[in-house]
Order: sequence, then structure tokens, then C-alpha cells
Amino acid sequence: MKQSLQLGLSQHLALTPQLQQSIRLLQLSTVELNQELDALLQTNPMLERDGYGEGAREEYSPETSQEPPVPAEANSSPVEYDEDTLRESYPEFSGGSRWEDSASGNDDDDADYVFQEADSPTLREHLLSQTMLMPLSNRDQTLVSLLIDAISEDGYLEQSLEELATLLPEDQEVDLLEMNTALKHIQHFDPPGVGARNLAECLSLQLRALPADTPRLDLAVDLVEHHLPALAARDYAKLRKLLRCDEETLRETHHLVTQLNPRPGMHFTRISSDQYIQYEIVVRKVKGVWIASLHQEAIPKLRINQLYADILKRNRESSNQYLMSQMQEAKWMIKNIQQRFSTILRVSQAIVDRQRNFFEHGEIAMRPLVLREIADEVGLHESTISRVTTRKYMLTPRGVYELKHFFGSHVATDSGGACSATAIRALIKQLVGEENQKKPLSDSQIADILGKQGIVVARRTIAKYRESLQIPPASQRKSL
Repeated sequence: MKQSLQLGLSQHLALTPQLQQSIRLLQLSTVELNQELDALLQTNPMLERDGYGEGAREEYSPETSQEPPVPAEANSSPVEYDEDTLRESYPEFSGGSRWEDSASGNDDDDADYVFQEADSPTLREHLLSQTMLMPLSNRDQTLVSLLIDAISEDGYLEQSLEELATLLPEDQEVDLLEMNTALKHIQHFDPPGVGARNLAECLSLQLRALPADTPRLDLAVDLVEHHLPALAARDYAKLRKLLRCDEETLRETHHLVTQLNPRPGMHFTRISSDQYIQYEIVVRKVKGVWIASLHQEAIPKLRINQLYADILKRNRESSNQYLMSQMQEAKWMIKNIQQRFSTILRVSQAIVDRQRNFFEHGEIAMRPLVLREIADEVGLHESTISRVTTRKYMLTPRGVYELKHFFGSHVATDSGGACSATAIRALIKQLVGEENQKKPLSDSQIADILGKQGIVVARRTIAKYRESLQIPPASQRKSL
């Protein structure tokens, strides 16, 4: 084959460093963006936050509407907990304000957080401090400390005593009686129920810590120690037979049990930084129109350091390559941050325009929406819309929502239209909330009710949506 040279024209996309930085900043959350800026401010002398010095010229001041007042009724984003068996079946377990709010139907999701002071002790520190107050030998202190180290954040001892005994040095032989004695010491510590090896033992420890004259205490202990599966299945007829009591007595016993805390260590769990949410967009209604605006406190105020800029200007002929490169990097960062928030605002307003019924009437009025619709509206690629809507949050009069919350699949209706999956989940939640708790609705009955409203949904789809809402099946929703 003869070799030859040929000329040809072609197009390709070159990802310049500035474009790469723009894409990376777009997919960061605001918390991560500020962390990135803090690192850059440490290495680039040409860049500084607004307010670091006098007389400096601002390089970044995005044009935004005045930030509206924060609605008093706005909620934090929900934080979900995955409880086991009875904990899933019984959201009315109190165990502190979070469980009580769930039982009373309080929709304030701030109750999901257990606010602690910055220097509040951990569960381990709390237990060790109690150990110091007990007259224990050095050997017993060692065993108790070993068990405390194995207790989970929820307050449970998840490893067996036999397994923990093998962690001791070979020259320290220990029998199970000593390990059990050390565990008994811990199980008398505060909070009640700590050191339990399973849910039944946890509830039993809390009951036995109550005054002896507590009404229905003996029945409650018998219930949690021997008949917990029947309680989880809400088989009240079987429970009345097993406990040999009438319905009123069972109701009082049931009430006592549901006041216990299935996670005794919960109040010592510190909130990690990744649970902190900084919203970028605020939505308010202005003269009958829903308007999205940038949250000013979420926008980093950056500028060029005037002192170094003057030095570079005076010594332009010497061509200080280091300061010139740092100046270029600072300008790129300022421009890309401005573009980032401008893009977030454009996308947010497009979402608000399409979901205005949601802001008026709630999730029941949510319409189906896909990334392509917003991409076509703002003239961006779908992948860019995906980056913009991931871990970016919007404060609305109905709460704080991730932008992705407003996108969802659709289900066909009899009229040939479409209903959002989010709206269907809201309808299911509403139907379950209004049902007769003695005769809860089955998935088939819910599907029939929606069908009468013109929404065609299969029973298995109802079951899937119900599970996503963490609503137990009808058999487990039945109450006395």
C-alpha cells in the first residue's frame, strides 16, 4: 500500500482548562464549592473574599433579584431512617421528640435531626464517664471498656460475647460469666436500653427500668420478651389470646410499649457535615407569579486582591509569570462561579414555570417532567441539566427540595393524559392517612380508587410506590 499525506477538515470539542473548571464547579454542591474555594484561597494570592481589605474593587457581583424573606413554614429536607422489623411497623414509637412527632402526624422534618452542642459527648464518652463512677476492679474496667467500644451508635451490642472475648490478649483468659457480668453493668447505665443485643432485650431493659407500680408493666414485659413478632404483625386477636386480656387492657399495654425508644443511642449521634444543606434558590410568589431568585448568602463574594494586582500592573514589563498565571486562574474562578449560579438560576426558573401547580397545591399537582424539556427550554445539554439539578436545593413555601425532586416519570390516565409518579405517591399517602385504621386499604383497593379518578395504576405499581414512601402493607397498618 502506497503511503500518502492528505489534508482534511474536522470538528472536535477541546476541553480547555477553563471549560473543565466550569464543568467541575457546576456539579459541586454549594458546601463543596466553598471547600474548594477555601483551598484555592490558600494557594492563590490574587484571589480573596469580599471584605478582606478596604478600597478593593469587586470583580464578582451577580445580578440577582432581592432575596425574599425566608418563609416561616419552610422545612428542612427529609432525612430517612431504615429501622428493622418492629421499628418499621411502628412509627409511633416515641423514643424522644422524633418518634412522637411521627406519631402525631407532625410534618416538621426538623424533628428528624437531633441537635447537639458542638462539645456534646458521644455515646461512648457518656458510657465511659459512668464507668469511672463505679467501684470496679481494673480487670472489670477493662472488660466494660471493651464492650463499650463494641456498642453501635444506636446503642446495641452487635457482636457476640464469645467473639469479643477473643479480642483480649492471650495472657488474659476470661470466661463468659465475667463477660455477662460486665454487660449487666453497662445495661444499668444511662440511657436505658443501652447494651442490648436485640430489639426485644432493648425494650425489656427500658421497661424494667420503670417504676414497679407502672400500669400494665408486667404485661408489657411479657409482650416484648415473648410476643414481639405478633406485635410486629399487628395480630391483635392473637395477642389478646396470648396475654389473656381484653381489648382495653391490650390497648393500654400497647401504648406503654410504643413510648419506648428502639434506638437508645440516637440522642448522642452527632450530625455529620454531609447532612448540612445550603439552598441556592429561593422561590416566592410576586403579584401572582412564582419567581426564583438566588440566595445571596450561598453566593461566594470574590474579588481580585488589589495589592497584588497593583504590583503586577507596575511590573508588567518584567513579566512576572507566577503572578500572571495566578491572576488568570483567579479571573477564571470568578467568571466560572458567576456562570455557575447564573445557570442554576435559569434552570430553576424553568422548573418553577413548569411546576407552578406544585407550588400552589402541593405534590398532588406535580406534573411529569424530564430533563429534555428543561434542556430545550434553556438551550443546554441534558447532561448539564443533570449536573445543575444534583445536590442543588430550592427553598419554597412548602419546604426545601433538591432540584431533582421536580423531575419524575408519568403514568397514563383514561383521558389520554399523564400523571406524575410524585403526584401518585402523594395520593397514596393521602389515602392511607385518611383510611379507617381498623380496616386499612389494600394495594388493590388503592388501585381501584385511583382508577375511578381516571388514573390507571397496576397493583404492583401501587406496592412499589407505597414501599418507597416507607408505608407498611395493610396487614401491618391495622390498629386497635
